[in-house]
Amino acid sequence: MGKAKIIGIVITLSMVFFPYLARAQGNVDKGKNLFTQQCASCHGPGGKGDGPAAMALKPKPRDLTDKAYMAGLSDQHLLDVIKKGGAAVGKSPLMPSMGAAMKDNDIQDVVAFLRSLAK
Repeated sequence: MGKAKIIGIVITLSMVFFPYLARAQGNVDKGKNLFTQQCASCHGPGGKGDGPAAMALKPKPRDLTDKAYMAGLSDQHLLDVIKKGGAAVGKSPLMPSMGAAMKDNDIQDVVAFLRSLAK
């Protein structure tokens, strides 16, 4: 078995068993702008769940700077939550679907920004 094939197998297995290692390939700066426009009212400008609307929400928005929590989420899960809304993935129904407001590449940018928050 060649070296390239072994590397490919290791990468594939890593993505299966550690999906959080596969990171979105979005633009962090664009994602920050979109997050500020679309998400910060609930999640706060820094993603800590302390936006102006958060006080009225139950449950409170998630702290997206929590490294341990974010490390356990795959990019696909984050993409689904943003695109389809919380209820579609077993989370709070207060998290709206952003699929109509953002294109897929915009959502990838937001995920890239979220990853930058939890480093």
